[in-house]
Amino acid sequence: MLSAIILAAGQGKRLGTKTSKPLVKINSKPLIDYSLRVFNKHPGIDEIIVVLSIHNQAQMLKALKNCSYKKIKSFVLGGTRRQDSVYNGLKAVSPQSHWVLIHDAARPFIDGQSITKVIQAAKKTKAAILGIPVKATIKSACPASLVKKTIDRSNLWEIQTPQVFNKQLINQAYEKYSQENFTDDASLVEKLGKKVKIVLGRSKNIKITTGVDLLFAQLIVKRRFDDAV
Repeated sequence: MLSAIILAAGQGKRLGTKTSKPLVKINSKPLIDYSLRVFNKHPGIDEIIVVLSIHNQAQMLKALKNCSYKKIKSFVLGGTRRQDSVYNGLKAVSPQSHWVLIHDAARPFIDGQSITKVIQAAKKTKAAILGIPVKATIKSACPASLVKKTIDRSNLWEIQTPQVFNKQLINQAYEKYSQENFTDDASLVEKLGKKVKIVLGRSKNIKITTGVDLLFAQLIVKRRFDDAV
């Protein structure tokens, strides 16, 4: 059994809107609706836990009231940090589940094929994440913004969600390191000394963070843009 945790507690301050980020509309649909539809119909997903915030709880429940997402098991409140929200979601996962998928609702354009690939990889390695190779030139700099060195990008990846883990492994990681600050869930598993498999994702699986991202998202929907990677 596999449980999907969808993180939808973002307030969207950097987006510059008064509306909670997961409820910002793209082509008349709330942002969260796009990923929920994909996860709800995916045969590998058995249940969905949606993590809300105290700020968007009422609006989110209202927005999803008439949606036929039969796999949604529960709604739980998140915490101050992203990892606090994940930890609360993990506590709501069914005892029968052996696998946990974690996804940011701010990534609306996840597709079924990518979900299948990352689940299959995780079932072989216990931990797998989506990512795409870094295209830009990356440099490290000192505090005075002077270049220290140019970093070889051939082995650099931009990491995405969803990320899939053996439930026992991700629970162990959160129980041990939940008080530390991390930017993604795989980082906690890595700190346990465990290996994490990177699966090639797709470039349209963008994260909506700023107004420019939102404009790009509207273009993706309008043009029905699809890509090979």
